[in-house]
Parts: sequence; C-alpha cells; structure tokens
Amino acid sequence: MFDLNKFVEACIRAKAEDASHKAVREVVREAVSNRPAVIKALGEPVEAGFQTLHRSDDLTVLNFTWAPLMTLMPHNHNAWAVVGIYSGREDNIFWRKTGATVEAAGAKSLMPGDAAALGRDIVHSVTNPIEKMTSAIHVYGGDFFAPGRSEWDPETLEERAYDIDKTRRIFAQANARFGGE
Repeated sequence: MFDLNKFVEACIRAKAEDASHKAVREVVREAVSNRPAVIKALGEPVEAGFQTLHRSDDLTVLNFTWAPLMTLMPHNHNAWAVVGIYSGREDNIFWRKTGATVEAAGAKSLMPGDAAALGRDIVHSVTNPIEKMTSAIHVYGGDFFAPGRSEWDPETLEERAYDIDKTRRIFAQANARFGGE
C-alpha cells in the first residue's frame, strides 16, 4: 500500500542520509513499482496538472499529470530531481546550453515503474507522446517554486525567467484540448 505521508517521510530521511539523489531515487523506484497502489492513493489521472504533495526549502514532492500529446518547454530545476512514472509514458529531451539558447543533446523515454534521476544543472523538456494521461511523482532536492529558475522559449530556444503561472496555463490549455476539467 502506498501511504503518501510515509513516502514523504522516507524521502526526507533518504535525503538526510545522502544529499545526492541516489537514496531518494530508490524510495521513488520502490513506490512506483506498485503502480496500482499509487493510483489508489493519489487518484486515477483525469486531468493535466500538478499537485504539491510536500514543499520545504530542501525537498519538494509533486504529482504531475501530463495530458495526451502535451509538451512542456525546456526548463531547469536548480536542484536534482527524481521522476517516477506510475502511468503512461514521459519522453525527456535533454538540452545543452549554447550561450543564450540551447540545443538538443539527448533523450530518454520513461515508462511505468521507471525512476530516473536528473542532475542539478540539467535542462530538459517533457512530452507525453501517447494518447492517454501520463502521471509521475517528481521529487526535487530543493524548493521547486524558488526564484532563479529558467525556461527556454519553445520556438526560439532563448532563455528567460521561469514563469510558473505560464506553466499552469499550459496545463489548462492541454486540458481544454483533450477534454479535462
């Protein structure tokens, strides 16, 4: 059974034990290995968006749901991240900074049960390439909402300040396109 409070406590203990992502990755991997339990605890994904499950200066836990065929522009986190997929598929494109812009440098597909770590300086974009919702638990080794993050324009690939309100609008637009609430 997946218990959200116990999961968050385990992530906090894992980070205290090892400030890198390694111990937290194992906690997330164990959680998403029982996908039905995670869905039972967090709910069947019905609309795109994200919910804050825990937030502190040194650890943030979010539950993300990506609409079918949804893409989020390149962005950074200024903290390591662990992504655990429990429904659907998440494709990540990794970007390399080239002055004021970025260029594609690699990619990785994540399937249900996968738990992948992203380093502190990683720039990535996220796509749900399938025609059903994709859900994932994301754990960050810092405050996801803290100022100082960047995003890159999806058309020009020019860097600008990260705009959380714009991200919320992208999720709302994806819901409107695909029939979410």
